[in-house]
Amino acid sequence: MVRPVTAEAVDPQRLIGTLRVMTTLVLTVVGADRAGLVAAVADVVDAHGGNWETSELAELAGAFAGIIEVSVADDRVDDLRAALTGLDGLLTVAVHASETSPTDDVDMRRLAFTVLGNDRPGIVREISATLSAHDLSIERMSSETYDAAMSGGRLFEAKIVARAAASVDIDAVQSALEELAAEIQVDVTLGS
Repeated sequence: MVRPVTAEAVDPQRLIGTLRVMTTLVLTVVGADRAGLVAAVADVVDAHGGNWETSELAELAGAFAGIIEVSVADDRVDDLRAALTGLDGLLTVAVHASETSPTDDVDMRRLAFTVLGNDRPGIVREISATLSAHDLSIERMSSETYDAAMSGGRLFEAKIVARAAASVDIDAVQSALEELAAEIQVDVTLGS
């Protein structure tokens, strides 16, 4: 026998085709590395109807750290925040509301490049200052140091994607990065 489904019997979280206003949250997590940390966060997000969207997670010097973008229904944001604080002791989780909308990137361009050179203090400071001076914002950056194959020293490598308004003179940015590369003795490869 098929029974009709009444509105009262349907969980509003599970309705198909119903428009729900979603909030994007950015979670930063850090804790001593051990198995199950990602699963613990994912369980909390899922239990509150959240959707895990984008993340960067890594083990660094024995610590687990990451940043996670989550979307969740507006009416469940506070419950999700509260539940994530329950992970204290396992992980420290900070929840930030996203301040951008999909239309914010309409007039933005991206500049991707790689920096490679002998490791020394100040490379990130110099590169980021040059980008900031030309009104570029770092959208994504990953970096690492590793032993050089032949020379026995340490190499620094960073892959950077920066965002610029359409009004920014990309040729001027490229020239500034090339000048800086010569000054601090690193290779900057655009378009990587």
